[in-house]
Amino acid sequence: MLIHQVPMLTCPKMGLFVELLRAAAILLILWHVRGSDFFEEGKSDKEILDNLLVTTRYDKRLRPTVQDADFCCGMRSPSDPRTPGSPRKHLPGGPLRVNVSVLLLSLASPDESSLKYEVEFLLQQQWFDPRLKYSNKSEYEFLNAIHHHNDIWLPDTYFIMHGDFKDPLIPVHFALRIYRNGTVSYLMRRHLILSCQGHLHIFPFDDPQCSFAMESISYEQTAISYVWKNDEDTLRKSPSLTTLNAYLISNHTVTCPVKSSWRGNYSCLKVDLIFTRDRAFYFTTVFIPGIILVTSSFITFWLEWNAVPARVMIGVTTMLNFFTTSNSFRGTLPVVSNLTAMNVWDGVCMCFIYASLLEFVCVNYVGRKRPLHNVVYRPGENPVTQGDKNKRETSGPNEIVSCTNCGPNPCTHTANNGCATEVRKKEPPHPIRVAKTIDVIARITFPTAYAVFLIFFFIHYKGFS
Repeated sequence: MLIHQVPMLTCPKMGLFVELLRAAAILLILWHVRGSDFFEEGKSDKEILDNLLVTTRYDKRLRPTVQDADFCCGMRSPSDPRTPGSPRKHLPGGPLRVNVSVLLLSLASPDESSLKYEVEFLLQQQWFDPRLKYSNKSEYEFLNAIHHHNDIWLPDTYFIMHGDFKDPLIPVHFALRIYRNGTVSYLMRRHLILSCQGHLHIFPFDDPQCSFAMESISYEQTAISYVWKNDEDTLRKSPSLTTLNAYLISNHTVTCPVKSSWRGNYSCLKVDLIFTRDRAFYFTTVFIPGIILVTSSFITFWLEWNAVPARVMIGVTTMLNFFTTSNSFRGTLPVVSNLTAMNVWDGVCMCFIYASLLEFVCVNYVGRKRPLHNVVYRPGENPVTQGDKNKRETSGPNEIVSCTNCGPNPCTHTANNGCATEVRKKEPPHPIRVAKTIDVIARITFPTAYAVFLIFFFIHYKGFS
């Protein structure tokens, strides 16, 4: 109708009307053509994202790069003749590649003997979503989509093989950015309490290993493929990394082995953290005090055998101190049913202290024992037993005696020749001399045996770590 009415218009009016129509048509065409380029300078993140995420052009239920809803998420179309149990085909365009990186923030352990380790880190995931491209005329290098978190498709990543989650310190613990080319960066702050594995039979020389893995809960590896960003084989550490009773010596980022994954057809990434104990802590609180107490109990071997107060005080004091030190530390040790290195240390050290106390009791008992004969000490001579005349006269007929009336020349006779004799017999050592001999032997054997034990203990158990 408008076309038919144009000839009835006068020429000037008709020219103006045609120009207006032409301008309106151009604007309409430009609006349709540049529908994706309406994000100009001055637009806020919210305004741009509200247009990007309008339901007529974006559906968060669809995985990126999946155009056909029938093939979304690995599902088969109604026309697919495959049986429900048959393997699924690869999705058009292959699986979505999700780049993953981890930045360590803090490491902590409740105490030195614990197998629980708290790990706080930032988990970054990046993927490409072509539906989220926006105009280059925008002044923003990226859009802050934190308030559109529930409107954007995100990978359903969850953690396996860990102990427990710890509540975030602040409510907002993630960041979501969308770049010009459609790259999405999703940053999460996570705080895990890991239940680690360690060889407690060699505690404290063990190196606990903590592991946790990341996997998609619903998308199989034909739909989503997790890869470490830039093929990094170790975790990045924050410059402000803090530790508390957690001594990290190495870490590895690997792909989950099929044998260790409870679901083999899902893409999975694994982090291994290897810790060590603070050896200086155990040497200063356990080993060095134990060595001092045990060697202190050996001091009694250099005291007089009859110095009862001094030897009793040293023996009892070292034993009580060792009990106190051992019991105060044993309360923090992990409870295990098998024998540990700390049990061996406590048992052997206590045996040495108790054996030194028993040695004193034995020496004191032997030294105070009454001798069997009258013993006379002569300078430079061994003790001899002086028998009386009746005993000398009643000596056995075949006993060899030294005669006292044979003149200047020494002679020997049998006991029945009637001469006056002095009987010399080999008598047992005096008890005091026996006691002193025991002390001399203990001075050598006890320190030597304890030194051998120390060498064996530290070489044996350190070799397992």
